[in-house]
Amino acid sequence: MAIVLVMARTREFDTDTVVRSAMELFWRRGYEATSIQDLVDATGLGRGSLYAAFGSKDGLYEAGLRRYVEMSSARMTARLERDVPIREVIGDLLLSLVDEAARDADRRGCLVTNTAVERLPHDSVSGRIVADALGGVRESIAAALTRARERGELPPDADVPGLADFFITAIQGLRVMAKAGPDRRRLTGVVETALGVLP
Repeated sequence: MAIVLVMARTREFDTDTVVRSAMELFWRRGYEATSIQDLVDATGLGRGSLYAAFGSKDGLYEAGLRRYVEMSSARMTARLERDVPIREVIGDLLLSLVDEAARDADRRGCLVTNTAVERLPHDSVSGRIVADALGGVRESIAAALTRARERGELPPDADVPGLADFFITAIQGLRVMAKAGPDRRRLTGVVETALGVLP
């Protein structure tokens, strides 16, 4: 009696490249405006391969969102860990967002912010990714503020948690304003006003 061995086909694509391509498409067009066929065209994979690898359009969106969070959080954390006065740390971070907006001809904005506006509160998985992303940046801001307080740049009774909440809110507000219209003068004015809460 013959025995037939059935081997699973090895994936013949680079998952990282596929996720990156999907991320760029969702970032540019949003979740609802992106169809499965759009994803097939962008990634070069067939529908069957996409479903086999990611389960659904939602699964691919979540993978792309996680990739975006990894990239953007690493950049922001690196800026916040610089050993310079806190006003310079926060100012450079906020102005970097203004610079990003000025270069963003497609007005893609921030995928985390876009997700919060488009997908929440109905998409619980994306909601957790967004909450974790914002929480991570908030922790990095709080750590930078704590170091500044220890160096004497902030008063001993400075409300670090409150300031961290304020700046994470300012970041998201800047990103929404920039998506609506990247007016560098107005956005820079917002940054200067936000920095007014620091000594």
